[in-house]
Amino acid sequence: MAEFTVPCLFGLEGPAAEELRRMGLDDVRAENGRVRFSGDGLSCAKANLRLRTGERVLLLLGSFEAKTFDDLFEGVKALPLADYIPRNGQFPVKGYSLNSALHSVPDCQRIIKKAAAVKLGASYGASWMPEDGDMYQLQFSVIKDRAEIYLDTTGAPLFKRGYRPGHVAAPLRETLAAALVGLARYRGRDALWDPFCGSGTIPIEAALIARNRAPGLQRSFSAQKWDFAPARVWREAADEARSLEYHGEYHIFASDIDPRAVALSRENARRAGVEEDIAFSVADACKADAPWEKGVAVCNPPYGERMLEREEARSLYRSYGSASSAWRDWKRFVICSDPDFERFFGRSADKKRKLYNGMIPCNLYMYFS
Repeated sequence: MAEFTVPCLFGLEGPAAEELRRMGLDDVRAENGRVRFSGDGLSCAKANLRLRTGERVLLLLGSFEAKTFDDLFEGVKALPLADYIPRNGQFPVKGYSLNSALHSVPDCQRIIKKAAAVKLGASYGASWMPEDGDMYQLQFSVIKDRAEIYLDTTGAPLFKRGYRPGHVAAPLRETLAAALVGLARYRGRDALWDPFCGSGTIPIEAALIARNRAPGLQRSFSAQKWDFAPARVWREAADEARSLEYHGEYHIFASDIDPRAVALSRENARRAGVEEDIAFSVADACKADAPWEKGVAVCNPPYGERMLEREEARSLYRSYGSASSAWRDWKRFVICSDPDFERFFGRSADKKRKLYNGMIPCNLYMYFS
C-alpha cells in the first residue's frame, strides 16, 4: 500500500476528501491545504481521473526530519527511488519550504537532485543518469523542519481538464468552479445559472457533475507511463468511471453581457462534450429575468482589483443584488474578494465560507432565499 497526498486550494480540503471517500479509497484524511489517502496503482488512476477539486496526486516516497542539508541529503538517499524511477527516467526537482531552517528552495532542489542521482546511480551501477526517458517529477515540501519527498503522478495540474485552451480575463480555476457547484448542492435535478459566465467554467463543471462524468477522461497523466500504474489499471479505472455516468435532461444556463465571452463559453463546452446540456445567451445579469422557475445561481462576478476599478465593481454588486432579489425560489452563491461585498449587494449572506481563488482570498456568499 502506498501513501498519496492531494494538494488543494485552501478551503477545499473537505470537498476533496469527500470525493475520495466516495471513490472507495482507503484511509482518507484532510489536513490544511491537502488530503491524504492510501492505495495502489488503481487508486492512483481513480483519483487522477475522477477528482474534481484536487490539484494533483502525489505519491509519498518518504518523510524525515531535515534541519541541515546533510539531513536532507541522507534522507533522500535512503528513499527507495529505484522502485519507481527507471535507469533512464527524468527526475527534475521542485518544491517549497516554510518555517524551516532550510529556507532556500534552490539549495534544497540542488541537494535533493544530487542525492537522488547518487542513490539511483548506486542502484543501477551507473556513474551518471542519462535522463532521456519518461518524466518522474520529484516534489518536496519542508515544513517546520520536516521534509516530505513525492513523485508527481499527475503531470499538468488537475484543473487543466483540456477543454479550455482559451479564456477571457481572470478565469476561474476549474477545480474551484467544481467546488462552488458542489457547495451549492447542485446534482443535476434543478436548474443552475451562471449570469457572469466568462469562459464558461462554472456551467461546464456543473454539466460534468450532472452527468457524473470523470473530468480527467480527456487528458493524460504522468503515471500512465510508469510500471507502478500499468496501462490495464488506467483502462479499468476509465471503464469504471464511464459506467457511472448519467444521461438525462439538464437545465443549465450560461449568460454574459459580453458576446465574445458567450461564444468562447459555447466553444469550451463543445470541447468538454457538454454543449447540448447548457443554454447560452447574451444578457445583462443586472437586468435579466431568471431563466427557470427555481434553481441556484452560482457566479464569479468581476473583482475590482483584477478587471474593473473597485467602485465600478461595487456598483455592479449593488445592481446585481437589486436584480437578483426579485428571483423568487432561487438560491444565490457568489464568490468575491471584496470584504464589503454584502454591504453593496444589499443583504448579509445566510452563510459564508472562506476560499481562495488562486492566491486571492475570497468568501463564498450563500443566500438561500
